[in-house]
Order: sequence, then C-alpha cells, then structure tokens
Amino acid sequence: MNFHILTLFPEMVMQGLMTSITGRAVKQNKIGIEAVNIRDYTQDKHKKVDDYPYGGGAGMLMQAQPVYDAYRSVADQFPANAKKRVVYVTPQGTPFTQQMAQDFARQDDLILLCGHYEGIDERALESIVTDYVSIGDYVLTGGELPAMVVIDSVSRLVPGVLNNDESAQTESFSDGLLEYPQYTRPANYKGMEVPEVLLSGHHGNIEKWRHEKSLERTKKYRPDLYEKYMAENNNGR
Repeated sequence: MNFHILTLFPEMVMQGLMTSITGRAVKQNKIGIEAVNIRDYTQDKHKKVDDYPYGGGAGMLMQAQPVYDAYRSVADQFPANAKKRVVYVTPQGTPFTQQMAQDFARQDDLILLCGHYEGIDERALESIVTDYVSIGDYVLTGGELPAMVVIDSVSRLVPGVLNNDESAQTESFSDGLLEYPQYTRPANYKGMEVPEVLLSGHHGNIEKWRHEKSLERTKKYRPDLYEKYMAENNNGR
C-alpha cells in the first residue's frame, strides 16, 4: 500500500513518519510513503499558493490550481484499476474511527490532502476529494498532524507491517471494545500483583478474563461504545 501526502511541509511529515514502525515498514517495502510539495505546482513565479477569499473574511485560502495539479502529479501514475481514496483532513469531516482505518487499509493508494490558512478553494475539493475526515473537534494550524495520525493508524493494519499480526486484531476498537489491561514481569511490582489468572496458563480462562475486563474498561471510560456493543450483541445491560 502507498501513502501520498499533499502538503506545504513535506519535511515535517516525512521526519515524523520515517521512524518507528512506519519507518521500518517503508524500509522493508511493506508500504510506501511520499510527500508531495503543493508549492512545487503553483504557476505563480513567487511560489505563492494562497489568496484572499471572495466575499471577504479573515485569513487566506489555498488556491485550487496548485492543489489540483499536485494531485494529478500523483494520480496520473496509478494504474487504471487501482483502488484509491483521496482524504481531506479537516475539522468538518467525519470522525476518524478504527473501522474507517480498516476500510482505508484495503486500498492500493491513499492520498492525504493537508490544508492550511483558512482552508482550500472548494472547487479543488469537489474535483478530487472522496473522504472528509476529522481526528477531533478542534482546529490545528494545518493538516499534517492529522494526516500522520491517519497514516500511522492505517499502516499498522497492512499485512506484514506489525511483527505480530495478532496485535492489530486484539487492540482497542478492533471488536468495538477498549483493550483489556496488560502486565509484564516482574509478577510483583511495589506490592501490586499480576492477576493470578494470567499466570495460570489456562487460555480459556485468560480469554474470558480479558473479555470481562474489556467490558469493564469500556463501560467506565467509553459508555457510548459500551452501549453500542451491548445493543449489537443482544446482551442487554
């Protein structure tokens, strides 16, 4: 799978993504990541990519032409049958979820468009964007950090990216619940003991305990998810 980030700050996203799990996955050719500088595609001799919005208002707006041409520089390289999505990260988008990440992970190419200033000319968005995605109800100075969040979340679902594929299947939200508490050595730390069931070696009991703890943790910290899970699984309350 390949990720393409349309941005004004390519160094920012590449420095952040070429480390840890995503960086290792790129080196192992499990995924591809490239940052495309929108400013390289402006027709303005001063490399300007923004202008005042029609109708007035505070701030500047990214122009349609450099955004669209940057997109075409990427999309024109895709095979005709490539599965692709173009994601505009914006506070106005649909909240990003694990289910959305799983959907994106089934694509061949994911293009992420990072806005700046007061946003992007609507004509560019209407021409290229397939998904409007938000990582939260707050405003950032640009789309780079949200784009990195999406890429980090999606990339770990690509086969071979994680050393242990079971990790992605048992993490929080994979089954609609938060993940159960986990422990490692030593078995006793400052008087706090690892739950005895985890030391028993009885896999059935361990799975039952983990499920119960996931339910407890979800009910406590995310009652909205708990109620949805209970309703979908006909467990009542």
